[in-house]
Amino acid sequence: MDRSLALDLARVTEAAALACGRWVGRGDKIAADNAATTAMRQVLGNLDIDGTVVIGEGEMDEAPMLYIGEKLGSSGNLKVDIAVDPLEGTNLCAKGGPGAIATIALAPAGGFLHAPDMYMQKIIVGPAGYGCIDIDAPPSENLRRIAASKGCDIADLTVVLLDRPRHEKDIADIRACGARIKLISDGDVAPAVATGIADSGIDMVLGTGGAPEGVLAAAAVKCFGGDMRARLIFTTAEERQRAPGMGISDFDKVYTAEELASGDVFFAATGVTSGELLDGVRYFAGGAATHTIVMRSKSRTVRFLKSLHYFDHKPMYQVGKQQ
Repeated sequence: MDRSLALDLARVTEAAALACGRWVGRGDKIAADNAATTAMRQVLGNLDIDGTVVIGEGEMDEAPMLYIGEKLGSSGNLKVDIAVDPLEGTNLCAKGGPGAIATIALAPAGGFLHAPDMYMQKIIVGPAGYGCIDIDAPPSENLRRIAASKGCDIADLTVVLLDRPRHEKDIADIRACGARIKLISDGDVAPAVATGIADSGIDMVLGTGGAPEGVLAAAAVKCFGGDMRARLIFTTAEERQRAPGMGISDFDKVYTAEELASGDVFFAATGVTSGELLDGVRYFAGGAATHTIVMRSKSRTVRFLKSLHYFDHKPMYQVGKQQ
């Protein structure tokens, strides 16, 4: 795949962030998600790809979505899988909380696990923790190994988990061994990406969250050379019935990042609200500023882009156009 796709994907996530950024703190996550989805679909439709959405927005939120199986792009020359979340952290955006992002990943056709919209157990670390993690080991054991690999104390490490009752046992174990914890209300893709940035202050992401978000995280992990282990969590008979149709036969399989996102993978994300990884959209008279990360697994290049957008030349982002 052409390396220029990285910049094309930055334009896609910037469009989504600019469109939904007007909804930050306004209490309407559906409107925000709809704005991001509409903008992302429009820009994707103009890319020189033959793309198929294999990871779309979660059905759990009953949100407007880029649906699984949707065809996007203007050309049949480059067949790619698309994993997308136009607004990851819809509640964060609606409440003005930190860390909402617009994100997308591309892989060659067949490159992404077609994960059902269900739960996934995950453990994710950056390059310094590669080869240290075991999804079946207690968090304290994984932290001991990571600290040894990094040459630091466990007390120097920070773990991110979704603030859910299902994580109480893990939280107690992490606290007992002395590591720091950051509990988040929503949006575990951004902290997963942050594990690959040396000065982000996030060393590990742990716990059970969405499977589609897990595939997006895996794309980023592959791009920055981190490590990931994941397992699908089946909670209903319907989920088990759907899985074979998506190529999933081993319900207990532990996946690596490479198995979730294979081939020459691209990843991009733009901040909607500010967090450890990215600054949020900042508006000024006649325009806005965005902060984007773009990565490619083949070259293992990680770029941060700070961009200024002037709305006189981009009328779709003017106030009221997306509402």
